[in-house]
Amino acid sequence: MAGKMNKDKPWAGRFTQQTDALVERFTASVAFDRRLYKHDILGSIAHARMLAHVGVLSEAECAAIVAGLQDIEHDIETGKFDWSVALEDVHMNIEARLIERIGEAGKKLHTGRSRNDQVATDLRLYLRDAIDAILQQIKDLQTVLLDIAGREAETILPGFTHLQVAQPVTFGHHMLAWFEMLERDRARFKDCRKRVNVMPLGAAALAGASYPIDRAYTAELLGFDAPAENSLDAVSDRDFAVEFTAAAALLMTHLSRFSEELILWSSAQFDFVDLGDAFCTGSSIMPQKKNPDVPELVRGKSGRVTGHLMALLTLMKAQPLAYNKDNQEDKEPVFDTVDTVQDSLRVYTAMLGAMQLKRERMLHAAASGFATATDLADYLTKNGVPFRDAHEIVGKIVRHAIETRRELTELTLDELHGFSAAIKQDVFDILEPQGSVAARNHLGGTAPAQVRAAIARAKEQLAH
Repeated sequence: MAGKMNKDKPWAGRFTQQTDALVERFTASVAFDRRLYKHDILGSIAHARMLAHVGVLSEAECAAIVAGLQDIEHDIETGKFDWSVALEDVHMNIEARLIERIGEAGKKLHTGRSRNDQVATDLRLYLRDAIDAILQQIKDLQTVLLDIAGREAETILPGFTHLQVAQPVTFGHHMLAWFEMLERDRARFKDCRKRVNVMPLGAAALAGASYPIDRAYTAELLGFDAPAENSLDAVSDRDFAVEFTAAAALLMTHLSRFSEELILWSSAQFDFVDLGDAFCTGSSIMPQKKNPDVPELVRGKSGRVTGHLMALLTLMKAQPLAYNKDNQEDKEPVFDTVDTVQDSLRVYTAMLGAMQLKRERMLHAAASGFATATDLADYLTKNGVPFRDAHEIVGKIVRHAIETRRELTELTLDELHGFSAAIKQDVFDILEPQGSVAARNHLGGTAPAQVRAAIARAKEQLAH
C-alpha cells in the first residue's frame, strides 16, 4: 500500500499513509534549492567516480551516471526540466530523473551517501563559487576607488567628525579610507573560504558509510582542501554559512556608510558630487527632484543582510547533533545574501565610475567652518606655546571670527597677533586648506604625496 501511495518517495517503505498535501508543500524545498543544481550534479559526478574508483560501481555504470547527469544539467539550463514538489528537493528531483533515464545504474548513485552530507556539500560548493565571485567584485570596486583617488589626490574637501567640519582632507585620501574597509572585507571572505572549502561528503546521514569509500579522492575531484574530520559535525553545522553571512553583513555595513556619505554629498546642502542621472530617480509630484535611490537602497539592503545573519544564528542556536530539518531554512537567507551583496557591489562599481565631483564647491566648504583651526593651534605649539594654551588661544580667535562673521583667513595679522605674539606673517600659509593637507605628510596622512604612495601600496595588495 505504501509503495502505491508514496511511490514517488524514495523513503516510502516505512510509511502506511500518503503524505498530507499541505505537509508536502510545507516541507518541500525544491522551489528554492533547485538553485543548487549545478553543484548537486558536480558532487554526484564526483561521488560516482569515487564509487567506481573503489569498485562499488562498474566503469560502465559510472559512465552512464555521468552522462545522464550531464544531460540533466543541459535540460535544466535549457528549461526542459520539470521540477516536482512531490520529490521535495533538488537532490531527489535530479536522482529520480536520472533513474528514469538510465535505469538500474541510477539507483546505485546514492550508495554510501545521504541527503544530509549531499546538501552540506552542495551548499559549500555553492558558497565557494559565490565567494570567488564576490572577491572579484570587491576587487573591481577597489580598483575604481584607486582610480578616483589617483585623479583626486590633490582635490580638497572638508573632513568631518560628529558631522561637523573638522579638518581639510583630500578626496583621494577619503577614497582610500573606503578602500581600506573593503580590503578588510576582502580578507574576511578569503579567510572564510578556507573553512567553507572542507568536504562533508562521505559523512552520510551522520555516522559515515559502511562502504570502502575514498573521501580524499572525492575531495580532490571537487577541489576541496580536505574531507571533514568528523561525520556528525560535517552534516549538522552551518557555521560556515553563518560566517559567510557575517562577512557579508560587515561588507554591506561598509557600503551603507559609503551610501550615507554619497546621499549627503549629493544633496543641495552639500553639493559635492553628481551621481549621474542613470543612478538616480525623480519624484512623481516634485519636478525638481533628483533622488539618490541607489545608495539609499544599498543602505536599506544592509539591514536585510544583517537580518539574514540573525536568522542563521537563531536557526543554529538550539539544534542537537546531528542533522535536523531546521537546516532547510539555511538556504534562502544565504541565497538572498549572495544576490544582495553581488548586486550591491555591481551597482556601486558602476555608480562610482560615473560619479562627477564638484571640486570648487568642496574647496569652498573646506575653507569655511574654521577647518584649519587645529593647524593654527599646531602652529602656535611649534612656536613655543604649550598645546593646551594654544588650544585656548585658537578657541578665542574662532569666537572672534564668529562674532565678526569672518573666516580665519579673513582676519588681519594685527588681529591675530593681538591674541598671541607668537603669530607671524607665515601663519597664513597654514590657514589655507592646501597648506593644511600638505602638512600631514606622513604614512597614513592626507597629503597628496602620501595619497599617491598609498595608492601604489594598495595596487600591490590587489595583485595578490
